[in-house]
Amino acid sequence: MSSPESRRRVVRFLVVGGGSAGVQFAALALIKGRMNDLLAFSISWALSTTTHYLANRFWALPSGRHDAGKQFGEYLFTIGLSWAINAAAFQLCRTTLGFGMMWSTFWAIPPSTVVVFFLLNYRVFRARPEKS
Repeated sequence: MSSPESRRRVVRFLVVGGGSAGVQFAALALIKGRMNDLLAFSISWALSTTTHYLANRFWALPSGRHDAGKQFGEYLFTIGLSWAINAAAFQLCRTTLGFGMMWSTFWAIPPSTVVVFFLLNYRVFRARPEKS
């Protein structure tokens, strides 16, 4: 991660993550109380993930790959893993720790961030090879 491009990718990934979290919190604020907590969390997470995919694919982690179908499949696997980690952390915060919905959502985000970054950066949206 010592190259300027690697640092740029990390910063952009974090910006996209912050924006995606904003989408999730805004959506959750609109729908909470209208359905069960896990369903509201999952819907807001899906909206956030759509934002996350588009911003990473076309801005934060531009990729030299040309196999878009396979790449999208790998992204779906990655977000499935992310959802599982997030949902487990959300449930832990809600049921075991007794946090409210918004704080549970907040604390559900960090556990998967590192895993998702490495999968997206080094596999799904691999950087274009540097020109020599």
